[in-house]
Amino acid sequence: MANQVEPRLLKPLYDELQKERFVTLATIDFETGGPNVSAISWVLAKDEETIYIAVDNRSRILENIKNNNQVVINIIANESTYSISGTAWLKLERLQDVPLKLGLVEVNIKEVRDVMFYGSKIVTEVEYDKTYDKNAAEKLDRQVMDAMRKA
Repeated sequence: MANQVEPRLLKPLYDELQKERFVTLATIDFETGGPNVSAISWVLAKDEETIYIAVDNRSRILENIKNNNQVVINIIANESTYSISGTAWLKLERLQDVPLKLGLVEVNIKEVRDVMFYGSKIVTEVEYDKTYDKNAAEKLDRQVMDAMRKA
């Protein structure tokens, strides 16, 4: 059903955010004041009101959040498209037990909105493939997701 609005994640979305997956993150650009959209795969719902995102410490995302903490996460799941808005802050400067310098961003959810256009549903969700060493990618993904769960 389109245009459904909730104050937290419903179970199907929470479940979808328990594994690495493709989402986009919209922030306000600290230089231009305009929108900035980034593709993210290391995302985890800590609970129904909190989402963690792991990003490189050099990412523009972090500077954007420092200057304006309003964010929107877009996810395609459960046969629909959702806009998850909230406030973000850098919870950890560096995730432990991860070989990359990744910061942990915490998003406190204010609103979850079904934004799928009327009379439609998603029939195929986004899939992606890592283009570097598959074993190294799987190992790194496990390390990052485990570190986020422990944070």
